[in-house]
Amino acid sequence: MHYSKLKISADATSKLRSLRQRTGLTPNLLCRVALMLSLEEGRIGDGVSPDEEGSEFNAYTLTGEYGGLFAALLRWVEEGPSPEEPMDNGTLLTRLRAHIHRGVGTLSVRAKSPSDVLRLVPAS
Repeated sequence: MHYSKLKISADATSKLRSLRQRTGLTPNLLCRVALMLSLEEGRIGDGVSPDEEGSEFNAYTLTGEYGGLFAALLRWVEEGPSPEEPMDNGTLLTRLRAHIHRGVGTLSVRAKSPSDVLRLVPAS
């Protein structure tokens, strides 16, 4: 999955502002947590994709050094372990935006404080 910039939805951007005030975490970190929450919920599929009217992130800012890992997890959830035909880059980016959108919605309900975000991370 190749991209240099990714725009998220206006709704997710608004919720990220609120989450940042409540948790003190930056939007890129919140997006990473949101993406993982959404991937845990399962496949997005071919539903309606969110708008691109919100914040724009550089690829490295959004995923850091873990871009390859996030891409592999996205492919695993969306395509399954042995896809007949791999998804094209555009479809994967649309699904990435959709997962961030869904995850931010979930996170905005579940995280009212920094400690709530910590509770989402499994103890090792």
